[in-house]
Amino acid sequence: MTDSMICITNRKLCEEPFLDRIRIVAGSAPKAIILREKDLTVSEYEQLAQQVASICDMYDVPLIYHNHPELAIRNNKGLHMPLNALADIPEADRKKLRVLGASCHSIEDAVKAQSLGCTYIIAGHIYDTDCKKGIPGRGTIFLKDLCEHVHIPVYAIGGITPSKMPEIISCGAAGGCMMSGYMQGEILK
Repeated sequence: MTDSMICITNRKLCEEPFLDRIRIVAGSAPKAIILREKDLTVSEYEQLAQQVASICDMYDVPLIYHNHPELAIRNNKGLHMPLNALADIPEADRKKLRVLGASCHSIEDAVKAQSLGCTYIIAGHIYDTDCKKGIPGRGTIFLKDLCEHVHIPVYAIGGITPSKMPEIISCGAAGGCMMSGYMQGEILK
């Protein structure tokens, strides 16, 4: 089940030390781990990324940097970006990345991400979620339509749980993304 799930980190959600949680997550063999720690300075992020990369390497789990293209290129890691920020990265730099993803919230976003060279996209939010309180999920019809407009893997985000995986896969998604399920351990119990 977890081989079609991407873990998105948020160390502030962890009850135990963050690197202990990363060991548990990596041991569950997710498709990848996106290190999304937006409050860190570049040097703090790089230091944490090196520690997380060591753990990911032990379990053969790909590590994808979030929002730090220069670090991803220098360390030969994947990169995930908000779509508007990705468009600002020079094409020559985007081509240096073997794994490149963007967050998309519309079919137009997805088509643009694909044209910018993304190897996958994260689409959402699909279901209602505490992360987006009061904003209704876009739903599975949106997900299905989006998947039909691109030829790169689409991973759903927003309210994703293991029980919803069959539904999102039936929409054409390659898998799903979770933050709290991994960071608080629900998926791993």
